[in-house]
Amino acid sequence: MTKSGVRKEGIKGTLTGWLYLAPALAFLIFFMVFPLIDVFIYSFEEGYNSASQTYFGIGGYNYSYVLRDPYFLQAVKNTFILVIITVPVSTILSLLIALALNSIERLKKLFQTVYFLPYVTNTLAVGLVFMILFRKTPYTDGLINLIIKAFGMNTVDFIEGPYWAKMMVLCIYVIWIVMPFKILILTSALASVNPVYYKAARIDGTSKPRMFFKITLPMISPMIFYLVITGFIGAFKAYSDAVAIFGVDLNSAGMNTMVGYVYDMLYGDGGGYPSYASAAAIILFAIVLTITVINLIVSKKTSAKG
Repeated sequence: MTKSGVRKEGIKGTLTGWLYLAPALAFLIFFMVFPLIDVFIYSFEEGYNSASQTYFGIGGYNYSYVLRDPYFLQAVKNTFILVIITVPVSTILSLLIALALNSIERLKKLFQTVYFLPYVTNTLAVGLVFMILFRKTPYTDGLINLIIKAFGMNTVDFIEGPYWAKMMVLCIYVIWIVMPFKILILTSALASVNPVYYKAARIDGTSKPRMFFKITLPMISPMIFYLVITGFIGAFKAYSDAVAIFGVDLNSAGMNTMVGYVYDMLYGDGGGYPSYASAAAIILFAIVLTITVINLIVSKKTSAKG
């Protein structure tokens, strides 16, 4: 075949590929890119009225207002605490459980199913269970407080009590919710490691901890980085988790998140402020994008060193 023929075939293949991608690209542009641009424009329109589709100026006041709003600052604090605690703890626990499951021969599938059950359970149903476990009422102190009393310690109202107690419950809840998916992914990653590496290491007399750090961890590191990145994104978008435990009035409970703040600005009791909501959404987008890029850079550098 001549060079021109090869070039024509290449162009034809490229066009065919783009035709296959066209529906997905159209969907992505219409439902993702265009709304993002629209929100970015709204965030600079001061005093935007959604009913009349009018505004009285363009500038950065919306960002200034949001960044000075104590409710938003509290939401940022809650979100960052949630991210910093839940992502590493859930990933490490999931890895340990996946390693344990991978070493079990009998009833392995049963244990995998049991650990995966919280993932297919309704979020609000799990939140109700956590309320029953942790909430202190005039009639009962809750199961967790009964255990605390058994050790001779003072009871705590984890749902309507001090901030640290409420944040602890929320972190435990989020970890409980996200762990099943991580365990499933890590179990699959461990199963994909070629056993030949382990056989060769045993012949050389390599210890199990050394095999883990020199063979297992490098082989499954792409999956770990994937879970860390998606975990950061998911934790920053947390909202239903807090609602499931503390109800819809998260500002009164002091447990609102950044996504919850955006929702409240649009539809809450103090809602009807799409410009403020847009500014908060763009700030959240910038934070998530920055952390995701940092994670990707770190994962590439780690992979290159490996």
